[in-house]
Amino acid sequence: MTDPDFLRRRPANHQPLTPLKYLERAAATHPDAIAIVHGPLRRSYRAFYERSRALASALRAAGVRPGETVATLLLNTPPQLEAHYGVPMAGAVLNAINTRLDAAGVAFILDHGAARVFMVDSELAPLAREALAQASAKPLLVEYVDPTAGAPAAFDDATDYETFVAAGDPAFEWAMPDDEWDTIALNYTSGTTGDPKGVLYHHRGAALLAMGNVIHAQLPPGAVYLWTLPMFHCNGWCFPWTVSLVAGTHVCLRQVRAAALYDAIAEHGVTHLCGAPIVMSTLLGAKLDEKRDFSQRVGFFTAAAPPPESVLAGMDDAGFDVTHLYGLTECYGPAVVNEWKAEWAALPGPERAAKKARQGVRYAVLEDLAVLDPETLAPVPPDGATMGEVMMRGNVVMKGYHTNPSATEKALGDGWFRTGDLGVLHPDGYIQLKDRAKDIIISGGENISSIEVEEALYAHPAVAFAAVVAKPDEKWGETPCAFVELKPGREATAEEIIAWCRDRLAHYKAPRHVVFCEVPKTSTGKIQKFELRQRAKA
Repeated sequence: MTDPDFLRRRPANHQPLTPLKYLERAAATHPDAIAIVHGPLRRSYRAFYERSRALASALRAAGVRPGETVATLLLNTPPQLEAHYGVPMAGAVLNAINTRLDAAGVAFILDHGAARVFMVDSELAPLAREALAQASAKPLLVEYVDPTAGAPAAFDDATDYETFVAAGDPAFEWAMPDDEWDTIALNYTSGTTGDPKGVLYHHRGAALLAMGNVIHAQLPPGAVYLWTLPMFHCNGWCFPWTVSLVAGTHVCLRQVRAAALYDAIAEHGVTHLCGAPIVMSTLLGAKLDEKRDFSQRVGFFTAAAPPPESVLAGMDDAGFDVTHLYGLTECYGPAVVNEWKAEWAALPGPERAAKKARQGVRYAVLEDLAVLDPETLAPVPPDGATMGEVMMRGNVVMKGYHTNPSATEKALGDGWFRTGDLGVLHPDGYIQLKDRAKDIIISGGENISSIEVEEALYAHPAVAFAAVVAKPDEKWGETPCAFVELKPGREATAEEIIAWCRDRLAHYKAPRHVVFCEVPKTSTGKIQKFELRQRAKA
């Protein structure tokens, strides 16, 4: 049955979904509530909204037009939060760049994303300066000098961030997106081959994933969220928008250090935080004089490899309730949650750990999650044993890859988003990952391409064959382990191989372990990574 014309969409009954309205509502409803804490700074929602509008105004005055890109190289500080609103309020696209990349990686992103403005923390000036020297893009440089860092300005040719915002209009009449499909953010993956791909988020997906976080992280009104997860990771898993939705408090943190973590949790009454396994290791490994007592239970949300049972027990004793999430850059961060059932708490340790090791079920805002045969797209049986590819579809899946139609078609063309991860479906509907088809290693929350590391190894004059796999690590979750077969008559030490890679890669990508051996191969010469993964776990 077709609706008659009088039931058409109109402004009164249909508006584009966008997370920008969350800040507007918080400022109108809770104007004096503390939105941002950063060192001695306390910023209200009224001021947060006004500064975001002023940033939007300043960007427009600087010539930034709708659809153009504003890149940031910032730590978890107030300007990064303001950019999550001010940039899209100007109609522009936010590109928060991974601060752990090397200069070549940053330069590629500046060029590929065609950055018009580049906002940089003064502490990261050496990286930014080297990247700009390599890039073709010549964006307007805006420098943030953080008063809590105690360092002076590092650029002679940059506009000061505070001066830039002060020149904008805090009453700027920002425009809603014309369409909720408009791009709000550009995020780059760690490429498995070649250069990283630029993932495009739309306003609709960002608004919905932010809502999903409220549901599955169980954020109450006025939640206090500690920024341990970098905001450059999938826009902080959309939590810059989530926290404002509940008029909560963003507690900023430049560096993840044990004493600073405990101080923030104790002094500000932190209720929630997200982070990689390394953050748990930091908390549990803190010295006695770094720890602080706190009375509240704190929700801790982690992705990457499931934490060991001993870590989960330690976190519970320390006052943290850990929830395991799963997602990718292409689905705005977490889209799957290990939704814990009360009856599982009574299971014996090994059985409880087995439940914790599963990735879980779909977020309420993800329409479909399945494990399918990658060739036929037939569902695998829910037996917890038959492997297939994990696939998703719904409103929190990316628009596609920036300027890359072939990769977009490969990822989305079958009517599903192909994650590239292999897993099983358990009888109760929970999924569990078993392998990564793309051989991505997740170390400290950072994605590392095994192929990229292998390319660096193959450039070494003594290396005949090389393969890199994930090695479980209590602190980092996983680290790269390199299996190296040397050319006849050539010699090299593990230290030399590691140093070689560190000279050619961002340091976190370099292998931490090197095993010299004959690399196992099939009859056709293909390296048997499955066997190497088993060895790395031993």
